[in-house]
Amino acid sequence: MPPSASVPPADSLFRDIAGRVFAIWALLLFVTTLPIAFLFYIPCFWLKEPAKARWHRIVSKIWMGGFLTLIGCPLKIHGKNNYVFGKPYIVLCNHNSLMDVPVSTPFLPRANKTIAKKSFTRIPVFGWIYSFGSVLVDRRSEESRRKSFDDMKSMLTIGLDMLIYPEGTRNTTDQPLATFYSGAFRLAEATGNDLLPVLLFHTRTILPPGKFFYCWPHRIEMHILPAEPVVGKNAGQLKEILFNRMSDYYSSHH
Repeated sequence: MPPSASVPPADSLFRDIAGRVFAIWALLLFVTTLPIAFLFYIPCFWLKEPAKARWHRIVSKIWMGGFLTLIGCPLKIHGKNNYVFGKPYIVLCNHNSLMDVPVSTPFLPRANKTIAKKSFTRIPVFGWIYSFGSVLVDRRSEESRRKSFDDMKSMLTIGLDMLIYPEGTRNTTDQPLATFYSGAFRLAEATGNDLLPVLLFHTRTILPPGKFFYCWPHRIEMHILPAEPVVGKNAGQLKEILFNRMSDYYSSHH
């Protein structure tokens, strides 16, 4: 006799329980290693850019490399040869999970800043670490948005990449990508810096949207695609080109 529709299958129930156990392990590991990692971030209070971003990336890469391994989420990077050192990139990354930021920021080939919500800086200790690696913006403030745009241009000028999640927030749809905002493409048009598409796979499996306090171990893949030249294209054209490229690639590799 088939099980009642109101009773979840045994494998589903086991996965839900196991996912909560893994979440406890991941949270305990994060909380216990955070104060240790913070000691190594302290120089960021005094370092100037771009030295601050470079030091922040070194510490983050060591910390997150160990953390991801210990929670059963090893990272593999594909397409490193598509990253050409020279002029800084505006890096575009898809956004499926809270896991995306601690994966993308430390493991991109060059030190970078990400555009980030100012509200996250209110979190004790973590907020400082978060701010060291970010250009902060209060999206409710027109003045803050203008300043963040100028700050991003400055970061590119001094040799740092700018990491932007063009979907703006986590994609909770059933589509490969959510609709892109225009900010990254206006920045590219204004500065002439090429756009570098990067796609993360399986972070949604690790931290699924809609599941409270749940973590499932799974490998993570970062795919670095060939850069998109900006010359001769306006922001609208760039947005359409990059959306189609990233969406098609994600669909064919997911």
